[in-house]
Amino acid sequence: MPGMLSKILPREETFFQMFVELAENIHAGAKAILDLLENFSNVPVQVELIKSLEHKGDNITHAVMKRLDQSFITPFDREDIHELCSQIDDVLDLTDAAASRLVTYRVESIRPGVVDLAKVLEQATREVVAAVRQLEKHNHILDHCIEINRLENEGDRLSRALIALLFDEEKDPVQIIKWKEIIEVLETAIDKCEDVANVIESVTLKSA
Repeated sequence: MPGMLSKILPREETFFQMFVELAENIHAGAKAILDLLENFSNVPVQVELIKSLEHKGDNITHAVMKRLDQSFITPFDREDIHELCSQIDDVLDLTDAAASRLVTYRVESIRPGVVDLAKVLEQATREVVAAVRQLEKHNHILDHCIEINRLENEGDRLSRALIALLFDEEKDPVQIIKWKEIIEVLETAIDKCEDVANVIESVTLKSA
């Protein structure tokens, strides 16, 4: 009987473990694109690595949704679980989109300051991992959410500065179009980290 009940009522720990795997995967993606921008060589190979992480994230998300459908008891509201996984997954989708554009747009060198934007993304995803790891116990979880918000503001500021510099320095309109889009996609990935933090904050306040 206990074995049957464990199948009907999966342990909450399984969900939390999957959330952490999903968060760690977006952090791996952020580290990968930072490495790609800092060491701009073997670009197609590095982009393919990020693509593989994006596929891994999709698989984890699908696994969470499947478990959600099969579970009678969940660690928190089903809608919040769905939203949390979707927002985390979006971060890596955008990271992959930025990386793929480097190949699609035949980028030959990286503009100054773009690496700094990728560093903000790496820091934000690191904070997402730290926050998600505390979802079960809620220890200092809001501190991580506040830091993600600060990093999102920093990403906004840096993105605006990079785009302004792009229009000041670049004379080729094609290059302007390419780099404006790459910068904006990276910045949107950072924005998504804040969306993750908002879901975490909402879940934390509901269970307080």
